[in-house]
Amino acid sequence: MTGIRFTANRIETGAAVWLTDDLSWTEDAARAFRFTDDLAEKARLAVELAERRDEIIAAYEMPEDKVTTRPSAREAIRAARGPSVTLPADLRPGELRPADLRPADLGPADTDSLPSMYSYDAIDHDVVRRRAAQFRDQVERRLSGALTEEEFKPLRLQNGLYLQLHAYMLRVAIPYGVLSSTQMRGLAGIARDFDRGFGHFTTRQNIQFNWIKLVEAPDILDRLAELEMHAIQTSGNCIRNVTSDPLAGAAPDEIEDARIWAEVIRQWSTFHPEFAFLPRKFKIAISAASEDRAATAFHDIGLRLVRSRSGDTGFRVLVGGGQGRTPRVARKLAHFLPARHLLSYLEAIMRVYNAAGRRDNIYKARIKILVDAMGIEAFTEAVDTEWVGIEGSTIELPEEEFRRIAACFTPPVLEPGPPKTRRDDRALPDVPGFDLWTRTNLLPHRLPHYVNVSLSLKSAGRPPGDASASEMEAMAAMADRYGCGELRITYTQNVIIPHVRRADLVALYADLKAAGLAGAEDGLISDMIACPGLDYCNLANARSLPLADRIFRRFGDPERRFEIGPLRLNISGCINACGHHHAADIGILGVDKKGVEHFQITLGGRAGEDGAIGRIIGPSFAEDEVPDAIETIIDTFLANRREGDVFADYIAREGIERVKEAVYGARL
Repeated sequence: MTGIRFTANRIETGAAVWLTDDLSWTEDAARAFRFTDDLAEKARLAVELAERRDEIIAAYEMPEDKVTTRPSAREAIRAARGPSVTLPADLRPGELRPADLRPADLGPADTDSLPSMYSYDAIDHDVVRRRAAQFRDQVERRLSGALTEEEFKPLRLQNGLYLQLHAYMLRVAIPYGVLSSTQMRGLAGIARDFDRGFGHFTTRQNIQFNWIKLVEAPDILDRLAELEMHAIQTSGNCIRNVTSDPLAGAAPDEIEDARIWAEVIRQWSTFHPEFAFLPRKFKIAISAASEDRAATAFHDIGLRLVRSRSGDTGFRVLVGGGQGRTPRVARKLAHFLPARHLLSYLEAIMRVYNAAGRRDNIYKARIKILVDAMGIEAFTEAVDTEWVGIEGSTIELPEEEFRRIAACFTPPVLEPGPPKTRRDDRALPDVPGFDLWTRTNLLPHRLPHYVNVSLSLKSAGRPPGDASASEMEAMAAMADRYGCGELRITYTQNVIIPHVRRADLVALYADLKAAGLAGAEDGLISDMIACPGLDYCNLANARSLPLADRIFRRFGDPERRFEIGPLRLNISGCINACGHHHAADIGILGVDKKGVEHFQITLGGRAGEDGAIGRIIGPSFAEDEVPDAIETIIDTFLANRREGDVFADYIAREGIERVKEAVYGARL
């Protein structure tokens, strides 16, 4: 017998609900009633009434005779009331409590430095507080019925609030990935008080809270305002959070601190009246280092700080990069743009895109499609023509304003030479795992006796990028103790403590082990990027998180991961490519194959300035086949690599044919 089930989400909490035989709504999927054709119209009227009463949103029907079974697979996940892989809200065994980080015999932290980051002035404080108050009024009007969902949706999206499978998700901006220890503690408090005790750090250097109630969202915005944080422009067709090199201000290979310019762009783009409703979302990344750690080639605009032969600072401007269903590597728009013209030139680019970008098709609305359609030469000419009218205008950045912003990023006071060793430091052989960790998780610093330390948010049973509230508090405490009270969120969903003395590494490693954050993963196959996938997202075709967990466990031996060497493996749950699979050495894309989750594998992607899009190796795999396929790819590489080869070198030289033959064998 065929029939129809009806499902929706509660307006206040976002919880998934189903219609019962008595026409009430339940969060227990087992009580969902199958309405036969003679009862279906009565059920539809009940759904319409519930929508009018503002009890539910996003209602839809689930016919049982539907050819595709993907919706029912999605409903099975919704019915589970949670993801298949998640951190527990409570402390895990051996997890470090913040109070455990300062044993009496070690004394206080040996630094008087304050975080080197932008500090709000009175205007900034007023803006975020007023925005929180405005959204509180909008939420109250929505819950009272004064605003319909159609009217309210763009308002909540402008404040970073999405509706996902199980609940609302709030995306919070972490401008160019920089956090103070105070802010990290504040985020931990939000995770504990309003979520399920954890948060998710993203490839856009943001944090997402996945279990938010609509009625509590304004309270979170108030908390964020007190932390000098917000969720403004983390969603919607606007200029999103500007991302940057997570080592900016601490890297040995940079020509200037890119964070200063990222902050300049943030202030220019926030609430820009002309660019609040663009054809589509818009992403900008900036890097000032010889190594591109900000994936500028895969952004709508990529900015590389460079110096001219005369020593002047300027920008190499890239345009039209992106991933999704139409991946593109950004093309060069300007070889050298004098730094003083940055804002007027960005304004010209945005005006051309805003005027000429498509608004009739969401899949063809990004700037990369416009650049394709016009050609880079014609697009460049259009930008230059627009720029002539505004170059030297009030859009240019006043020198005194640049100096005001730059002063916030004064480098922290660091010791000029190698410091004395702490009395709790031990010889290297006495610390199991320390040597391997130092080979993977220590990143170079501009001073040789300092390092930048990567804290891995990748482990068995952990969704990549997730951190519990207690882990956030532990990271904040370690940033105070061993760094300068700063933390950085990376494109690869990890956290960095910058400015750590080499003499403190043994003590830091001991604290990281106690906190469960000492994984030796950075840059290795286990250091995966993965989107939330079908465990959370309405758009996904497949679950990313359980597959990431299976791959992590398959390559669980740290020594073997190190033998394989540098390798980027990224997983996306759908063609939107939030997991950046196109730009990975090994990319994995979730696809819907007759209602069953399958995964397509690509090889040879790169995220640096010499960006490349991975090539599909062949037909997709069922989930349980993927780890074996990855194992075969790795074994083929290890058996055929030359001395000094990393995986990217091997694929660039040999191509994918040998790997393809090994993976598929007689199947092709």
